Amino acid sequence: MRVTVFSGAGISAESGVPTFRDAETGLWAKVDPYEISSSEGWRAHPDKVWAWYLWRHHMMGAVAPNEGHRAVAAWEDHAEVHVVTQNVDNLHERAGSRNVHHVHGSLFEFHCDRCGTEYAGPIPDMPEPVESVQPPRCVCGGLIRPNVVWFGEPLPDDAWEQSLEAVVHADLLVVVGTSSVVYPAAGLPELAVAHGTPVIEVNPEPTPLSASATVSLREKAASALPGLLQRLPSLFD
Repeated sequence: MRVTVFSGAGISAESGVPTFRDAETGLWAKVDPYEISSSEGWRAHPDKVWAWYLWRHHMMGAVAPNEGHRAVAAWEDHAEVHVVTQNVDNLHERAGSRNVHHVHGSLFEFHCDRCGTEYAGPIPDMPEPVESVQPPRCVCGGLIRPNVVWFGEPLPDDAWEQSLEAVVHADLLVVVGTSSVVYPAAGLPELAVAHGTPVIEVNPEPTPLSASATVSLREKAASALPGLLQRLPSLFD
């Protein structure tokens, strides 16, 4: 059996990572999102953007995978599992998932903004936010930036192609913790529906996908995902 999991911010929020779409506690409520999540903002204030992402890097590294992440990793004992995630954290990998495709990049990878060379040098810890930190420089003179997709940037080709393949060839798609409004990634569950693939949505709140999902579970990931494969016969009765 081939299972593809499409995960969003909700599953990481259960580990304590603030979501960007939480009106009261979200990180975007504290900063101008365009200023720290666009190539224009990077060119204008790379020191400010770098400081912001160092803080996010610390926050995401300080939390642990939850039961939802660990359940998905454990499914590999029973199925071929691919994880397509909109999250830039590494919680799926830390839980033990081996096939993880980051359609919005990863905060735990870095590259030069000029030549594109991967950066494997030291990353300072940033336990408290500060306004400005100069990013490292590449040998070519370019600045080292986080390997995340900013506003207006294309999705990474390799991750996108691998994600499409994982969704098209899946026997089951589990969509967990995503608002299903951020395109083009939100089009992946729609692609599965169009192919006639069973889609299980796991989300405490209804989303635009709910009407077309085969099954919608109004639960959090940490409670719904453990044992989900064993529940499949009853869910599809």
